[in-house]
Amino acid sequence: MPRLNFGAFIAPHHPIGEHPMLQFRRDLDLVEHLDKLGYEEFWCGEHHSSGWEMIASPEMFLAAAAERSKRIKLATGVISLPYHHPFNVAQRMVQLDYMTGGRAIFGSGPGALASDAHTLAIDPMLLRDRQDEAIGVIRRLFRGERVTYKSDWFTLQDAALQLLPLQEEMPCAVASQISPSGMTLAGKHGIGIISIGSLSEEGLNALPTQWGFAETAAAEHGQTVDRKNWRVLLSWHIAETREKAIAEARDGLFRHHNEYITATLQRPGARTYATPDEAVEKTAFVPGAVATIGTPDDLVQRIKSVLDISGGFGTVVGFVHDWPTRRTPCGAGTWWPATWCRRSTATWPACASPASSWPATASTSTAPARR
Repeated sequence: MPRLNFGAFIAPHHPIGEHPMLQFRRDLDLVEHLDKLGYEEFWCGEHHSSGWEMIASPEMFLAAAAERSKRIKLATGVISLPYHHPFNVAQRMVQLDYMTGGRAIFGSGPGALASDAHTLAIDPMLLRDRQDEAIGVIRRLFRGERVTYKSDWFTLQDAALQLLPLQEEMPCAVASQISPSGMTLAGKHGIGIISIGSLSEEGLNALPTQWGFAETAAAEHGQTVDRKNWRVLLSWHIAETREKAIAEARDGLFRHHNEYITATLQRPGARTYATPDEAVEKTAFVPGAVATIGTPDDLVQRIKSVLDISGGFGTVVGFVHDWPTRRTPCGAGTWWPATWCRRSTATWPACASPASSWPATASTSTAPARR
């Protein structure tokens, strides 16, 4: 049986009301800790308008993370290609490849938030075609080609990268939701996939047929795809006992669902939960629930189940959430919660830097107990 790799994905989904500087610092601490734990990959996203997902430039964040890590692969999860000139994306990814010592993975997508496209005045119906067009140009540039290309949204004239990637072939992947479009795009270009849709019941149910779309598109375009380059995203919070995991996750999960999923994202069909207990029950313990809240054995069972229904993939990627309460050491024996308002002018204690002594026991959403 092929070895299963592990990764972590951070959108991030940080609650509004915390200080962004501390959020960035905690996220960098997380990458450093995952590197020490032996995780193979770390992914972070690009968003511009929700307030919760406050990384606008994954390349910038990953460059900082590279200085705090040694071996973990650092992936853009994902760059929303319709928002950028493809030449600039290619240049930034090559620079990131050098700054990470050849650990960069180029992940791309069409853009996840309708509010981002609205902010940039881009017709949502154009996003996937523009992603496809940009991938083709960027990969030609990665190969060292000199490109002249005119599109209805960008132009290249005798363009070539001044540096080629440090890696002989930079790994590339596209985001896939529930529809066949992401898988079809991966097959067309012969690149990897990260299945984000698996966070929903519909997405998990679609996994058995998803890989076939990639294989069909690959055959039509003279490409090949390999399941080892397929990543599947799952959500979990684990602790020593199921009761402890539930107690740790319930309040943050309740807030995340009601304030982000329902109020901010306005996901179709989503409704607010009345209590934290209802949030836990509906998220992890009813038929069709897609998250795991429990013990490591519960998570192992979930991963084996998803491997079986999908037919197999190369990497399971844990979705990093903010369900459990995070507290930062502040002096000897005292703690303060990291709940500073984003728009507050208040100053925070000088001792409120992220701690280097957080426990190293993995217990939450691919993160250690400090999360």
